[in-house]
Amino acid sequence: MTSDSHPHLGAFLKARRAQLTPRECGLPDTGSPRKVAGLRREEVAALAAISVDYYTRLEQGRVRASAPVLATLARALRLDEDQTRYAYELAGRGDARPRRRSAQRVRPAVRRLLDQLAHTPALALGRRLDVLAWNPAATALYTDFAAVPADRRNYVRLLFTDPAMRALHREWKHDARDAVAALRMEAAAEPDDPELARLVGELSVQDADFRTWWAEHRVITAGYGTKHYRHPVVGDLTLDCDTWASPDGSGQRLMVLTAEPGSDAHDALRILTSWAADNRPSPAASP
Repeated sequence: MTSDSHPHLGAFLKARRAQLTPRECGLPDTGSPRKVAGLRREEVAALAAISVDYYTRLEQGRVRASAPVLATLARALRLDEDQTRYAYELAGRGDARPRRRSAQRVRPAVRRLLDQLAHTPALALGRRLDVLAWNPAATALYTDFAAVPADRRNYVRLLFTDPAMRALHREWKHDARDAVAALRMEAAAEPDDPELARLVGELSVQDADFRTWWAEHRVITAGYGTKHYRHPVVGDLTLDCDTWASPDGSGQRLMVLTAEPGSDAHDALRILTSWAADNRPSPAASP
């Protein structure tokens, strides 16, 4: 064992994973007998988006955990604030504990703008591409965001886990791969964000495409492009997608989908939003 080893951290990690069940961590429960209590090493490694070999060496005290890895493990193992502080101290990283992040709040001006775009789908996206607010046109195009639990209301998560959202995108693989690349940019800006680590871990376990594309380390800045949809009400839609960053430095952005006036897609959007208004109540943006 080297002088940099941290056996006490390894013992803590091992004890903590023994206290958790796959269901608590969003993992599928196969129903087959488990040889060890709690989570397997392979499952913790997948949730934390690190290799099994590296996690094994952490538990054995043969390698020192970096601050970003500790942040991902804190989320993977569902550590509370005291447990997280304890893990950082055991690892000798007491000064590198992640800062408490303020809640993401949409500015009133952005909410007003969303409401005024009557026939134009628009979303306010926050850190990790969380869906913070939306207008009725976005609900008509995508899904009822109000019915999605707030902690699951993430654009990338929905793109990979919601069958209706997946079916909506005629070029799903292209759009989903771009979304992963945009999320990679988020990871570069916030490498110790535990919520981002949790999102990446969950999607890596659940979806082979996400796991492959995340490993590519491809990055893009989502600025503008074209989206191709196949909507169950109005059929095929080709829309321009433009994204503007908020000037307040919050990292939030406004995503707007438009069509050329007089085009078939423009007429379809107006039909879609009118149909939505007639058939279900318009949901408000998230509080």
